[in-house]
Parts: sequence; structure tokens; C-alpha cells
Amino acid sequence: MAMVCLSDFEAYAKKYLPKIAWDYFAAGADDCNTRDENILAYKRIHFRPRMLRDVSMMDIRTKILGTEISFPVGIAPTGFHQLAWPDGEKSTARAAKAMNTCYIASTYSTCTLEEISAAAPSGLRWFQLYIHRNRATSQQLVQRAEALGFQALVLTADVPYTGKRRDDIRNGFRLPPHMKLKNLEQDFEVCKMSLLDPSVTWNDIYWLQSLTHLPIIIKGILTKEDAELAVRHGVRGIIVSNHGGRQLDEGPATIDALVEVVEAVQGRVEVYLDGGIRKGSDVLKALALGAKCVFIGRPALWGLAYKGEEGLQDVLRILQDEFRLSMALAGCASVSEIGRHLVQVSKL
Repeated sequence: MAMVCLSDFEAYAKKYLPKIAWDYFAAGADDCNTRDENILAYKRIHFRPRMLRDVSMMDIRTKILGTEISFPVGIAPTGFHQLAWPDGEKSTARAAKAMNTCYIASTYSTCTLEEISAAAPSGLRWFQLYIHRNRATSQQLVQRAEALGFQALVLTADVPYTGKRRDDIRNGFRLPPHMKLKNLEQDFEVCKMSLLDPSVTWNDIYWLQSLTHLPIIIKGILTKEDAELAVRHGVRGIIVSNHGGRQLDEGPATIDALVEVVEAVQGRVEVYLDGGIRKGSDVLKALALGAKCVFIGRPALWGLAYKGEEGLQDVLRILQDEFRLSMALAGCASVSEIGRHLVQVSKL
């Protein structure tokens, strides 16, 4: 079967992954309304394309925190990549490097930070952190990541407790016996998330800054109030995210929250987005509304499930081609030409 768009990879993954793995990746919280709204919200945004503009030469490159990537799509942090492909996060790192984009490695990786780093030594890698009750564990992870050449620290802020994901409860989800959370082997039992520290506050940004020279990005911001607090506490970037709809159901779609966050930060920090990106035109809409870059979660896992590193490269390449085409058809020859003028948001 020809893989033409991201939904082809989704269909493949649903057909061939074990049910317990598919359900884990697909899960949203409660009724899954926020998970689904992340995708549906893009359909309410329409383009205002401009005509007769020279788009014979296209430049889709951008920079995030000063590092150039080939196009404004990176790989969001997701856990347990070995559920999708035997090489797990090593394949993810290699695919990101091959496509010259950013991969955010999860605390809940099934490969060690050392293995991920060795798989793509010169790749652009950021490290996503959950702060655990045992602060020494989190401190060691941060310092390991910095020593291994990870270039930013991404603090996930929206998981004081784990959202209720019904299928995982029904399935009694556990990692298979041969898989481990390699970075937390001594400190963690899967699905006993009580080790997450629910007492984390904004002051812990200062604690993290005392541990590392890495720029800190905060992931999970959905309001102007928290965006302003993030800037005040010295973060370098914000990822507008609702955890793929896996945490608080009935929260906003990320593309709907994006405008509020962008307006609040006034260009003082870079703003990124994840959640619901399924087409190159979605990427264009997010950039038009102020995102510097977007990150894909589930589609990256579908690519891995299809053909590992090669499958993930296919997913990224399709998004890249669709983004370039959408830009050209909207009348933009470079990323710098994308702006709010390019879209109108339906009031329906």
C-alpha cells in the first residue's frame, strides 16, 4: 500500500501493533474530547491565500533557539518507543538527524540517554523532564543529559498526576517484561506514577536553573497567565501543549490556545506547539498564528511502527513536502513571510 499521508501510517499502526500498545499510544483522558478537538480545531481555520507571488524558490528552513532545522517540524517527547519498533528511541534519534530536525527525548524512554546520544551523535536533541519525588533522580537525569550534549531541557508542567486513560485501565497496561524504562530502572514501576512530584511549582524553575546551563523550555502551557509566569521565571521557550489530550479532558485544543499564549509573551520567548498536527497545512496554520515550530507525537510513533527509522523519515518527509506545497499555494516563498494575515478563524 502506498503511504501518501499521515493517516495511512495511522491505519497501518492500528492494524499491526498489538492492541495494548495501540491503545496506549491512542489513549486520551476520559471521553477523549480534547484529544479529538486537537485535530478538529484545525478545520475551523481557513487560509487567505495570496496569488501571483513568485514561489519558484522555496525556503522552508527555520531556527529554534538559534539552531537551524530543515523545516519547522520536530519530534515531541513520547514514551516507550520500543512498543512501536525494537530499536525504539535510537531509531527516532537517527530519523530526526537524517531529516535535520529536533528530537525531544522523553524521561520515559525505553533506551538510555547514552544510547540515544550515540545513535545520532551530532543530532539536535532536547531532553524532556518529569520532576520526581526523589529530586536526586531528576537532578542526575538533567546532569546526564547536559553531559551527553542534549541542547535544551524541556520541563513537562501538566502532569502532577496522570490523567485517567480508560483503555489503559481496562487493559491493565504494563510494559512487556523485556522492556525497561532505561533511565529510571531503579526508581520506577510503570503505571505507578506516584513517583511524580505533585508539589512542583514555578519556584522549581529556579532549582532547575541552578543545576544546568541548558536553556529551559516549559511544556504544557495553555493560558496567558501561565505564559506570563513562564517568561517571568526566565524560561527560553514555551510548548503550547495539552499532552495530546491525555491529561485534563475538556481543555482547549492547542491551536486555539496558541494565540493567547503568543500575544502574552510578545516575542520575548519562542513559542512552539504540539497536538493535532496531521498535515503540512496544519503546520502552516500553526506558524501563521505565531508558533515558531511544531512537534509531532503520535504520527512519529506510527512511522516507527511502519518501518522504524525509515518509516519515521517517511512521515517527516510527507509533512515536509505538504508544508512546502501549502506555503507555495498560499503565496509564501519563505517561512519569514508567514503571518497572521494568512488565516481567518471561523466563528462557528
